[in-house]
Amino acid sequence: MTSFDTSPQLNVWRALLALAVVFVMLATTGWTALRNQREATPLQASVTAWERGSLDGHRLPDTGTGPVRLARFFASLTEAQRSSLARRYPLAVGNMNGAPVALRYRANRAALETARTQERRRLHDSRLSPAGQREAAARMHRYEELLRPGRHILAFDPDGSGRVAEVFGSLDRAERISVVVPGSDTDLLTFQRTERAYTAPVGMAKALYRAERAARPATRTAVIAWADYTAPSGLGVDAATAPLAADGAVRLAALVRALPGKTPVSLFCHSYGSVVCGLAAARSLPGRVADVAVAGSPGMRVESAARLGTSARVWAMRDADDWIQSVPYLEWGGLGHGADPVSAAFGARVLSARGAEGHSGYFVPGTASLANFARIGVGAYRSVDCAGESGSCRTGLSAAVTAGRA
Repeated sequence: MTSFDTSPQLNVWRALLALAVVFVMLATTGWTALRNQREATPLQASVTAWERGSLDGHRLPDTGTGPVRLARFFASLTEAQRSSLARRYPLAVGNMNGAPVALRYRANRAALETARTQERRRLHDSRLSPAGQREAAARMHRYEELLRPGRHILAFDPDGSGRVAEVFGSLDRAERISVVVPGSDTDLLTFQRTERAYTAPVGMAKALYRAERAARPATRTAVIAWADYTAPSGLGVDAATAPLAADGAVRLAALVRALPGKTPVSLFCHSYGSVVCGLAAARSLPGRVADVAVAGSPGMRVESAARLGTSARVWAMRDADDWIQSVPYLEWGGLGHGADPVSAAFGARVLSARGAEGHSGYFVPGTASLANFARIGVGAYRSVDCAGESGSCRTGLSAAVTAGRA
């Protein structure tokens, strides 16, 4: 969630809670029916083409068969065959959990080039309104940025407000993998910012990657800026309810299951992203997830960390000036996200967020919040800085855990 004046934010949340029945009806009736009438998206069209396609006379595997089978399929192919599939079905391959990481990068590059060409045509379409032309220009600029040499795009979907994920470091060689899960107002155009860079997924992930390398230079790490779910826009009903988070949780769990190797994975979840992580943990996160760390959380849709049902360590932090602390920490009629993760009753390991300065500053270099995230990301658990003076967030952490072997 982005930063706004405190009073309007709280008024919105309280109004949403007071009108629970109305909003739930709106969210589950006509609005859903309209969405279901949409035409096939470019990604859906590419997946359909894949499912109808063949290679050397043999049908291609169903995209829903799971990453293990798909990985075996790609491993059985020659490099020329893999490259052919990426050229023919770039969006399908680029978003396919189970496809080799390097092949996904190449496929998404091809998909981005196609999307850029389409936006360039739209930019010069005289039938577009001035607002439409400005949007086309902004999207074309974003595609050009994502196509710069050295960028590794793990997922890309141009439909609607857009979804994207980017990798920093080498997933194939990493000894520890971190995933940054952002909150509201995250889409293709806000994936990266020039000003206030560390409030956007790319800036968050870059800062975390650099901090992890500084915290433990000998540990090979990779960080994913994961904006591959549809996030709420603003502080409306979507931000106060769970449907978008539930869909995001399914996608997040699928990503983790498809990551190469067996290296530990840590999730760093900001604002509404913590709702996504909470639902993923409670339902289907793979056991390789070692940590779930939330910052500026409105709740994780459970009453305690124990109710998440995960073997991962659960960490939480909140800056003293973060406006999120004043939202109602409850769930009623489908609205609200449950208990406060930094409360003693919740049972998370509560970390210092010193220096974060509000709701959007947790990944700013030089803050205790970023330093703590980096230490978790490399498995240096005994060196994290707890909230308060007790050091209770480090209780029960053995040397084996500190080294990342538990």
